[in-house]
Amino acid sequence: MRQAALRVTTVISTAFLVLGLTAAPPAAKEKVRQPYGIEKRELWTTSRVHGTPDPPNPYRTAVAFPNLQFDEPLTMTVVPGANRLAIAERGGKIYTFENDLATGQKDLLLDTGRTTYGLVFHPRFAENGYLYVFMSLLDDPGDFVPDGSRVSRYQVETGRPLQADRSSEKVLFTWRAGGHNGGCLQFGPDGYLYAALGDASGIADELNTGQDISDLPASILRIDVDHPGENLPYGIPEDNPFVDVPGARGEIWAYGLRQVWKFSFDPATGILWAGEVGQDLWEEVIPIQKGGNYGWSVKEGNHPFRPDREEGPTPILPPLVEHSHTEARSVTGGYVYHGNRLEELEGAYIYGDYDTGKIWSLRYDGEKVTEHRALADALLRPVAFGQDPAGEVYIVDHIGGRIHHLVPAPPPSADAPIFPLKLSETGLFSSTKDLTPAPGLIPYSVNSPLWSDGAVKQRYLALPGDSKIEYNRVIYPQPSPGAPRGWRFPDGTVVVKTFLMEMEAGNPQSLRRLETRLLHHRRTPGTDETGAQVWRGYVYVWNDEQTDAHLLEAGGADLELTIKDPSAPGGSRDQTWRFPSRSECIGCHTTPAKYVLGLNTLQMNKDHDYGGVIANQLSTLEHLGVFTEPLPWPPEHLPRLYDHRDDSVPLDLRARSYLQSNCAHCHMKWGGGNADFQVLFTLPPEEFGLIDVPPAHGKFDIPDARLLVPGDPERSLIHFRMGKLGLGRMPHIASNVVDQQAVKLIHDWIRQLPGPGGRAASSSNKLD
Repeated sequence: MRQAALRVTTVISTAFLVLGLTAAPPAAKEKVRQPYGIEKRELWTTSRVHGTPDPPNPYRTAVAFPNLQFDEPLTMTVVPGANRLAIAERGGKIYTFENDLATGQKDLLLDTGRTTYGLVFHPRFAENGYLYVFMSLLDDPGDFVPDGSRVSRYQVETGRPLQADRSSEKVLFTWRAGGHNGGCLQFGPDGYLYAALGDASGIADELNTGQDISDLPASILRIDVDHPGENLPYGIPEDNPFVDVPGARGEIWAYGLRQVWKFSFDPATGILWAGEVGQDLWEEVIPIQKGGNYGWSVKEGNHPFRPDREEGPTPILPPLVEHSHTEARSVTGGYVYHGNRLEELEGAYIYGDYDTGKIWSLRYDGEKVTEHRALADALLRPVAFGQDPAGEVYIVDHIGGRIHHLVPAPPPSADAPIFPLKLSETGLFSSTKDLTPAPGLIPYSVNSPLWSDGAVKQRYLALPGDSKIEYNRVIYPQPSPGAPRGWRFPDGTVVVKTFLMEMEAGNPQSLRRLETRLLHHRRTPGTDETGAQVWRGYVYVWNDEQTDAHLLEAGGADLELTIKDPSAPGGSRDQTWRFPSRSECIGCHTTPAKYVLGLNTLQMNKDHDYGGVIANQLSTLEHLGVFTEPLPWPPEHLPRLYDHRDDSVPLDLRARSYLQSNCAHCHMKWGGGNADFQVLFTLPPEEFGLIDVPPAHGKFDIPDARLLVPGDPERSLIHFRMGKLGLGRMPHIASNVVDQQAVKLIHDWIRQLPGPGGRAASSSNKLD
C-alpha cells in the first residue's frame, strides 16, 4: 500500500545530512530505496541528562528490615499486646514478625487462599484473639461477582508462633466485587471497626453508587463488632450519621469515595486520614468527617466529573490536597508521624503515590494545610504504609517485597551531575547552533503527527550506550480494549523533538526554532503488569539568536508570535504559542498510551528519509540491533497508522489515524479523557462508544447534540469541539489554533458514516 508522502523542509533535511550515523550510501544525491536507512549503529555516549532540575529531596528511602522479604505485600499492621507486626501478601498469606529491624524470622499466621487487601487485629486481641481480614474472591480482577468481596473474622490461637485456622472464618458482611473493591480496615479510637469500600465498578462509577447511600460501595463503613445486631453479625452504632435516614444503610460513615486506598487515625487528634485514588485526572488526600460526602462521581476532587448525576443528601466536601495525574497517579494513604527517629516530621501526615514512588508530607491545623512538601522520590511501589507502636512510619513496597523507611538524604555531592540548564549542555547535539545531533541519535518520523498549531517538528531518539528496546512488551494497564502494546525503553532514554514555526506562511526559509522538548525515561522496579517506568518532560526555549535554548521553569509559558500571512487581514496574524508546563507534558503522555506517543509500532511502521535513503524505520531499527529480539513479522505485516493529510489514503483510515494520534492518548480506557469513549485505531467505530451518545459536558447550544451522529457532523460534538477555541476546545491544552484540514477530514468522515441501522465503515487491523 502506498506510503504517506514525507514533507521535509530545507532546514530539517539539511540537519539530517549530519547524523553522527553512517547512512547507506553516505552521500547520495538522489533519493534511493534501501532495505534500511542506516548502515551501522553508533553509540550515544555523551548524555548529561541525569536526575531532575528540581531541588533535592530532604529524605530518601532505605530498607528497614533487611532480612525480611515478602511476595507482593499489600498491607501492614500492628499486633496489639505484642511486640510484633503483620504483613498480608496479595495471594492471601499473612505473616507476623518481631518489631526488630534485625529480625529475619517471619511466621505464617494464616493463608486465606484469597486476594487479601487489608487486615487489623482487635484492640483487645490479647484477650479475644480476633483478626479481621478484607478479602476478594475474584480470580480475575476484571470480573464482577455479586458477593465477591468480604470482611471476615478469624480466631487466632495463643502460643508462639501465632496461628489461625482458615475454618475459624466468620463472615461479617459481603458486597459486590468489581474494579475497585476498597482495601483497608482500621479500628478507631472509639473501638468501632472502619472499612473502606470502593465503588465496585470498572470505570466512571458505572453502577452510579457514589452518591447512593442505600448501598454499601463507595463508602467508609463504621460498625460495632463487639455487639451483634438481631439480624447481623455486627451492630450499627446509634450515632452513625444515616441511621435514621429512610432507605439508607446505617453502616455508612462517609460516602462519595471512588477507591480509598488506605486510611488511618491520628492518635493525637483522632482525625481519620484517607488517600482517595482518582480516575482520570486527580488524586486526593482527605480528612474524613462524619457523614461527609466527597463528591464521587459527580466530582473528581474539586472538578466536575458527571455533574448531571444526582447528588447525595449531604453537601459535597472538597479534598484537603489534590495531586494531578502529572505528578501522582495512584495515591496511597499513610500515617501521621509520631516517632523519635525523625523529630522534624513529628505531627506530619506522610503519604505517597504507587505509580511514581513519590513521598510527601503535610501539616494540618484543623482548618487548613500549613505545610506541604515532597520528602522523597523513591524507586518503589508504595502500596501501603505501616506504623509501629512507637509511632515510626514504614513504607511497604509491593514489587520489591521489602519494608522501607525514610532516612535523611545525604548532602549533594560536590561532583554530582547538574541537570543541564541549556540545550547545549545536554549532550544531545554536537552543534546546538546548527542543530547537529550528537553521534548515536537516531532520527525518526511518524505516520500521523499530533497537531501542534502548524509547527514543523524534528525528532530524534537517544538510547544510552548499546542499550536496547524491548519490542511490544508494555501492556500495562490492562484490560483496556483495543490498546496497542508499547515498547519498553532502557533507563536513561531521551526522546527529542524540536518545534519550528514558519514566520512567513508558506515560506520554509522563514522557519524559527521555538522550543526543543525532551522526554527523559527512568525505569522503576516492577513488571509489565505494573508499568515500571516514569517519564519526565522538559522544555528548552530557543533564544532570539537561535544559537541555544534554555530550560523553562516547571510552570510553562506563552509566547506571542506575529506571522506574515497574505490570507490574513492586514497581511499578518497574531498567534499565541504555548510552552507546556511539565505537568501538561505528562497530561498527554499518559500511562495507558504508554507515555511515548510517537515511538510505537503504529506510528513508526513507515518509510523515512535518512538523508536521501528511503527505508522502513522498523527494518532500520532491527538492522541496527536496537531491539532485544527480531521483529515478530516483517513490517509489511505489522499494523500501522496512515498520514491523515494524504488524500490518496481512504477517508476512513485517515480519519481514524487522526483520532488515534491526536485524541486516543486521553480518549481511551484510563486515559484521563473525561468521557466514556475511546477512539483507538485498533477498534471499529461502532466500538468507540461515540455513536448517538448524549454529551456529558454540555450541548453547546446544538439542538439534539450527540457525541457522534453518523451522517450529521453538525450535530456531532467531536467535530464541533475540534473547530472552536476557548472553553470546550479539543484538544484542551497546548493548542490555540484550529487545524482546519483535520476539521474538514472529520466532517467528511462523519458525513459518510452509515445512519441508524447501518454499520460504520472499518478496516481490519492485524495486531501481533
